Amino acid sequence: MPIVNRIAEFAEDMKTWRRYLHQNPELGFDCHNTAQFVVERLSDFGITEIHKGIAQSGIVALINGRGEGPTIGLRADMDALPIEEATGAEYSSVIPGKMHACGHDGHTTMLLGAARYLAETRNFSGTVALIFQPAEENGGGGKIMVEEGIIDRFSIDKVYALHTEPGAPSGQLSTTPGPIMAAVDTFDINITGQGGHAAMPHLAVDAIPAAISITQALSTIVSRNHNSVEDLVVSVTQIHAGTIDNVINDDAYVGGTVRTFAGPVQDMVERRMQEICQGHAAAFGVDVKCNYSRGYPATINTPIETEFATGVAREICGDNMTVPDRTRDMGAEDFSYLLEKRPGCYLFLGQGNGASWHNAAFDFNDDVSPIGASFFARLVERAQPLEE
Repeated sequence: MPIVNRIAEFAEDMKTWRRYLHQNPELGFDCHNTAQFVVERLSDFGITEIHKGIAQSGIVALINGRGEGPTIGLRADMDALPIEEATGAEYSSVIPGKMHACGHDGHTTMLLGAARYLAETRNFSGTVALIFQPAEENGGGGKIMVEEGIIDRFSIDKVYALHTEPGAPSGQLSTTPGPIMAAVDTFDINITGQGGHAAMPHLAVDAIPAAISITQALSTIVSRNHNSVEDLVVSVTQIHAGTIDNVINDDAYVGGTVRTFAGPVQDMVERRMQEICQGHAAAFGVDVKCNYSRGYPATINTPIETEFATGVAREICGDNMTVPDRTRDMGAEDFSYLLEKRPGCYLFLGQGNGASWHNAAFDFNDDVSPIGASFFARLVERAQPLEE
């Protein structure tokens, strides 16, 4: 596996960075200490153009090559999750109730590794924009950074990102052209009846039967209103009603998520949910309010950039450890907002066996950091080579 030699030389430094970040997780947009650590490392590398405070704690740092050319954007997310860590590692989180359970500490480390190499060598034309983003897990930091103008402000032409993948072979890079991660929507359904004594239900209007029936009816959106060859998930994840056994409660709540890859499918699901809720309101004599909220859009790789990134992956990992047509994922990712503005590619980097994402036992595999950093570095050098 041809990891860049120079990057291999400072692999231990990358491990030290990553474990520091792992011990000091931050949530959402409040990644100020993480950002300060990133700025200090970038400054150590001799990078002088560092723009701070984007989307509160985000950073864009620029490295200029040795010739004129476009700007390529490389993105890493920095935020952690509100989970109590259970890895037992000596470098476990020192912040109660917070941990890096999705590998963002590793993503930040890999981009820092690439930054160190690229700042030292500058064997490319044009510019590299290093994008360190807060609030991927919750809040849409990618959207905010786009809204605050990073694409046009820094003249970014293409964008790329990596995400660690537990369970996939260590060092495997995989991607696919077109949709790779789903759009994520949420729904909240509030059902209001009239409370009463549980022994005299005829004097009340019970919201619970309506909630149960609505929940069952929502499953028919996938099975009866949707083309079965297209991906769609409608999951009810919450039902709340009542607090005591001899009282018919006034209201009930049903909530959940919708995952799909296409806007027209989202439109259909939202329309059918509203129709189902209106019909049940009439049938059960209750008031039903359905709020359907659209979240991150689908993450859609552009074909040319995906083919290019796959070629670089083969150079780093070899043919047998490069997957150009992975199955798309029903999870969501706010890198989608950058891909809506510019062509690019999102890839997964396998880290071997271990606990999955968002699990209290998850830990990033430090052995793959030099692979990810080498991929980013070669991506820049191949995309924007120096003229002969």
